[in-house]
Amino acid sequence: MIEPALALLEFTSIAAGMQSGDAMVKRAEVDLLRAGTVQPGRYLVLIGGPVGEVEEALAAGLETAPDALKDHVYLPGVHPEVVRGLSAGRESFVGDALGVVETTTVPAAIHAADAGVKGAQVTILEIRLADGLGGKGLVLFAGLVSDVEAAVEIALDNISPETLVRQVVIPQLHPEMAANLIGTTRFGPRAGWTAE
Repeated sequence: MIEPALALLEFTSIAAGMQSGDAMVKRAEVDLLRAGTVQPGRYLVLIGGPVGEVEEALAAGLETAPDALKDHVYLPGVHPEVVRGLSAGRESFVGDALGVVETTTVPAAIHAADAGVKGAQVTILEIRLADGLGGKGLVLFAGLVSDVEAAVEIALDNISPETLVRQVVIPQLHPEMAANLIGTTRFGPRAGWTAE
């Protein structure tokens, strides 16, 4: 479990990310540490645990290599649907609208997902991060049109405009498109091949 707090740092340098991740877990005892490379040559460090410990670890990470820090997010009281989404959990499409928030960074996508699901009655259909997206983040909200519109608006209010690639709300998503979203948003498996 990542409750009650989560922080994620995205570095443009792999070496700097490793150094910062090490500094973070040396400074505070966190419950969760996941770190590794993502496309295009960036390094992510995800931590979770009690608020005080996550704040301390985050401070260490921010101090270690600020010149290589691309973006970061800190979420005390992270929503459980975000935790599920980060664990590669998926929901079946529910509702009559789809909201899409596409970001330039992973932290921005996580922040958008958390803000949107906390502020409106929507389901997070998927959170996709970095790999297979050229380093971008993608959040899919499902629900009633008005709720999805609210979630997308709230998400945008909580991220920097520089991190937004595009957002859309698609009312009454066609059943064939909805069926494509249920299993995976990746094209390869749908076309009959898999990545190796």
